[in-house]
Amino acid sequence: MDFSLDQLQMFVQAARTGSFSAAARKLGKTPSTVSLAIANLEDDLKVELFDRSTRSPALTATGRKILLQAEAVLERCQDLQASAEGLSLVPETQLTLAIQTPCGPLLTILREFEQAFPQVDLLLRQPRPGSVSELVAGGEAALGLTPSAPGYPPTLEFQQVGRLTLLHLCHPDHPLAHREHLDLADLQQHRRLATPGLDNEQPPSSDYLRCPRLWQAQDKLALLELLRAGLGWASLPRQLVQRELARGELVELRLTPPPQGDWQVGVDLLWARQGPLGQAGTWLKERLLRARVYDVERRGPPPVR
Repeated sequence: MDFSLDQLQMFVQAARTGSFSAAARKLGKTPSTVSLAIANLEDDLKVELFDRSTRSPALTATGRKILLQAEAVLERCQDLQASAEGLSLVPETQLTLAIQTPCGPLLTILREFEQAFPQVDLLLRQPRPGSVSELVAGGEAALGLTPSAPGYPPTLEFQQVGRLTLLHLCHPDHPLAHREHLDLADLQQHRRLATPGLDNEQPPSSDYLRCPRLWQAQDKLALLELLRAGLGWASLPRQLVQRELARGELVELRLTPPPQGDWQVGVDLLWARQGPLGQAGTWLKERLLRARVYDVERRGPPPVR
């Protein structure tokens, strides 16, 4: 390989800014340096990246394709640098994980974290629905686990690490618990319990959950208390109610026919593009990405990811 990362960086900046001089100002170099570097890159790659027949250089068709690959190379280099910087640091004294999903699937990983980093204090923040990405983007949390949502800030990276299955639930003494055949109309005749942000965690197919009577609780734990009191029905992640189902404190309502089989929501792990994670943060991120620890389908095998 004859070309350098410095040449790729100058090429990408020239393409983004629309001129060699603008790229030079951005990079703190002279226009002639940028122009020569791009000319040498064209010689090394044996392609024409810019059409110089006009007043302002314009990318050629080949240049547009090379630009995409050059951006990918530079992004991978930034990831490598951030990872190396994180691994070279001493373990941070505290690590914040913002989480808007059940904690149960994390317990095995957290036990391993305790063994690997006994001196690191872990802070689990459970913010208001939808604000996990804000905490990570603002540097208030190193990592975030949240139900999948569109439109994360561009400063964040994310990857899906699993899915949650949502169940329709009520107390065993609730009138719905004794119905053998339930349909959507049956649900809509009874009070629905929800949290203010719960609808943001549910897929578009959840329109049928809009009921005339609705009570809202501040969080899912308060919602569970209302369910246990028999004050309505709700949809909650299976991981959050496994204990209550096993004890018979809650029952699952099975619709006939089910709206879309097992009803699932993705779970994303978020982290910042810039700013390296420390040793503990890097370890936890890689462990979460590798584990994909969340839910399974009712029939047993892991959901397709």
